Amino acid sequence: MATFSRILLSGTPANGKCIVVDQTAPGGTVIHTAVDGDTAYDEVYLMAANTHTAAVGLTIEWGGTANPGDHACDQYSLPPLSAPILVIPGISINGGLEIRAYATSANKINIFGHVNRIQ
Repeated sequence: MATFSRILLSGTPANGKCIVVDQTAPGGTVIHTAVDGDTAYDEVYLMAANTHTAAVGLTIEWGGTANPGDHACDQYSLPPLSAPILVIPGISINGGLEIRAYATSANKINIFGHVNRIQ
């Protein structure tokens, strides 16, 4: 029987605060490192908020940096001064792969989210 645990993203600062996307190129800010192995899964939910007065493009790298193969979203345009918008709706990942993010402007996008770890 599988067990489910809701956990914070591994890149989250203390107490579940947002992750600020400070990178503007591939190999971006670490958002989460997935569970290792191939029998357990992390079901990942990510929301992004733009704190800037102009639209900012967000790229989510999913286990690598190749475009398009490793991009869960590529230059997704977040509207200015947005509330959190769902950008990853429960997609699974494992194998110790990393989820990273970069944006067209540094320090303007905040990432929030959680993982449902299924073992």
